Amino acid sequence: MVTLDASVVNVALPDMRGDLGFSEPGLLWVVNAYTLVFGGFLLLGGRAADFFGLRRVLWLGLGLFGLASLAGGLAQAPPALVAARAVQGLGAAVLAPVALTIVTTVFPATGRARALGLWSAAGAAGGASGVLIGGVLT
Repeated sequence: MVTLDASVVNVALPDMRGDLGFSEPGLLWVVNAYTLVFGGFLLLGGRAADFFGLRRVLWLGLGLFGLASLAGGLAQAPPALVAARAVQGLGAAVLAPVALTIVTTVFPATGRARALGLWSAAGAAGGASGVLIGGVLT
């Protein structure tokens, strides 16, 4: 979900420009709001899991990400969509380190390499399929 969401909107940008009345710089913020907040809060997401527990922070990140996705889908104005994308980035920044921590702590040393390989493959598949899914949805 985290890597898919970074690329899924790229194909829909021309339609967003026409439907919501985005300017050219505004379209850049649809992508950048997610990416900047995601990158900026990754360390905080991992630290929050240390303080509050993996399960609680995972559910918080999923809830935040899901609600922001809903808000982005219902957005009727450019500022609302950009704000929703920023909140999605925050949710993703909480999810990514927690998911990796869960994979590394749940699997024993003998199966950890395979689990990390599958986790990495899922992330790569999400990024690659984001453009395809965005095109289908658009």
